[in-house]
Amino acid sequence: MNVNRIVYLDGAWLEEAEAKVSVFDRGFLFADAVYEVTAVIGGKLIDYAGHAARLQRSLDELALACPMAPEDLLAIHREIVARNALDEGLIYLQISRGPADRDFAFPGTASPTLVLFTQAKAVLDNPYNQTGIKVITVPDQRWARRDIKTVQLLYPSMAKMEALRQGAQDAWLVEDGFVTEATSANAHIVTVEGRLVTRPLSHAILPGITRATIVALARAAGIPVEERAFTPEEAKQASEAFVTSATNFALPVVSIDGAEVGNGRPGPITGRMRALYIAERLSLAEPVT
Repeated sequence: MNVNRIVYLDGAWLEEAEAKVSVFDRGFLFADAVYEVTAVIGGKLIDYAGHAARLQRSLDELALACPMAPEDLLAIHREIVARNALDEGLIYLQISRGPADRDFAFPGTASPTLVLFTQAKAVLDNPYNQTGIKVITVPDQRWARRDIKTVQLLYPSMAKMEALRQGAQDAWLVEDGFVTEATSANAHIVTVEGRLVTRPLSHAILPGITRATIVALARAAGIPVEERAFTPEEAKQASEAFVTSATNFALPVVSIDGAEVGNGRPGPITGRMRALYIAERLSLAEPVT
């Protein structure tokens, strides 16, 4: 925790120790809330437009109102970077339906709660970019609408902890024999023929902003892309595997359930996709001022 961090809460800029949300907030009682995470590099917002669009989609799916106009939300993102002198890291945003008496039915009068905070993090120099990560596979026991970016994250958290217990860094979730995604990232493999394979969009996975950019960059670079489901066994036989997310970009996976992927080291296509992503996204980054 950073005691000097400045947090945005419902129109107020507060020291983090002073930022309080009601115990009656439906985000606390029902996980009735959505969130987004935007990376920051060199004080600039990475892929902000995509995150803003997905936020609105999540809000619409839950019939949840955004408490401010898009241009005002962007202004707050810029200001929170400046107030916290954030050079590299992330901005976490959460919108809940707000406080109301506990009732499974949505209240008609609740006022949404909007929270933003920053977190400093070395997103460019993650040491796992050089070594890759190990993952395990576990059953996917989440709810059926994973395409909505809600705060219902207990099971992914439990899966992550099981991975750590087994000496891995993450878990890939498996449903009906096929990989859906990682605990907080989209999953990809590269076949021995050099084809990038990633699961198609549906209610089963989150429509990753980084995933979309990586797929587009791969196609532009002449790398064949197949949007289809794949099994854990196919992934273990692949030449490369990686995950994508807002702050990991393209992160290599070198082991699945103890089986080495490829030669057990980060692969060239993964490295190329990461380099292409960083170069393009930095050139298009949203400046703070």
